[in-house]
Amino acid sequence: MLTTINQLIGYSLASFGQEFGKVKEFYFDDHYWSIRYAVVDTGNWIIGHKVLISPYSMIEVNKSNRHLVLSLSKRQVEDGPTLESHLPVSKQFEQEYYDFYGWPRYWNGPYVWGGYPQIFRDPLAWTRPYQENEIWDPELRSSAEVTGYHALASNGSIGHVVDFVLDDETWAIRYLVVDTGALLKGKQVLVSPHWISNIDFVGSTVKLNLTQEQIHAAPDYTSETLLNRDYESLLHKYYGKKEYWIDSIEPVVIGLPDHK
Repeated sequence: MLTTINQLIGYSLASFGQEFGKVKEFYFDDHYWSIRYAVVDTGNWIIGHKVLISPYSMIEVNKSNRHLVLSLSKRQVEDGPTLESHLPVSKQFEQEYYDFYGWPRYWNGPYVWGGYPQIFRDPLAWTRPYQENEIWDPELRSSAEVTGYHALASNGSIGHVVDFVLDDETWAIRYLVVDTGALLKGKQVLVSPHWISNIDFVGSTVKLNLTQEQIHAAPDYTSETLLNRDYESLLHKYYGKKEYWIDSIEPVVIGLPDHK
């Protein structure tokens, strides 16, 4: 099911009848544009450290109770690796983290989840040989940081990134929500990471391989928009783009022409 990151901010972690912490932001990689961790605001629970939660342990998004339901207990989260609040997520930390919980490393394989094109939470499904050598080097990005990036069409400014639409089953980011601001009286549109020609993490800009005119006439998006396959099909048909669900294991290669 599609949901937005802004909707999930503030959700409590829930496991085995306990409720603890709140979702603060998400880290995603800029290769597959897949969520790698939820960053948890621990309050007075674990002071001075970041708690990261992998989608491997996220088994349900409960919108009624505003819960991110985990397969890990609170004690397992407490005992797991944590980061000092001021430190970035290093490869050493990720290796320690994945080894502690016994999950396949997502960077050791050709697919979005390493050796697999989707998350398999049952160890019996981990049938492929474990690869010690990393296939690619992920670079993690903060959803809070990229929110606010200036969005550029191929022929001029178009607005700012204000949110992300993700699939809470695969934890892939499907769209960026761009607010066109004064240009179109606050109209919001969805653009796929596949339609980005360049992203400048230093200059805080996202350049799209779409024109201003295309975006101006694109299907509207609001918080009330029903994000179903009919809407997605309409969006892809409008832009003349190939639907991601036709071939969902490809990485998002920024800077190359979008396949149609």
